Amino acid sequence: MWKLELDENYFRIFDSKKQIAGYFDPDYGEIYPPEKETELIEQMHKNREKVNGGLIMVPMLKFGIFDSDYESNITGLQKQIDLVNERLFNWKKFLSEINNHAHSIRISHTDQDMLSITIPFKFSKPTPLDKNEILNEIKSILDLMHKRDLV
Repeated sequence: MWKLELDENYFRIFDSKKQIAGYFDPDYGEIYPPEKETELIEQMHKNREKVNGGLIMVPMLKFGIFDSDYESNITGLQKQIDLVNERLFNWKKFLSEINNHAHSIRISHTDQDMLSITIPFKFSKPTPLDKNEILNEIKSILDLMHKRDLV
């Protein structure tokens, strides 16, 4: 169902419809010297070095009201806010279920009407920088998000 593709120093996560579902940013550890970060990360990928986890970034919720041409009435606005609250509740329940309190939420870099959530994820074991190996590690959380209708 899921597919990863390397894009510079992170992986794009694609769903079964070949749509971008999110991103995985490996934790490369302390990179020194910082000015050679790109070169050193490329070398880490080439050598299939092992990492302990990283950050999963996915769209969290779309408000549907912050577009410049948005127009509604009070009933329509209330309905949209109720949908946002329901989705927010589902995310809160999911984060509690996976016992994650270290996430962060930001405005999406591609859509000012959307929030994205970043969830730290620790692998079960040090894992090579290989898209199939990493997918094996993050598949369970992606499947759970999909089952909960979050992605």
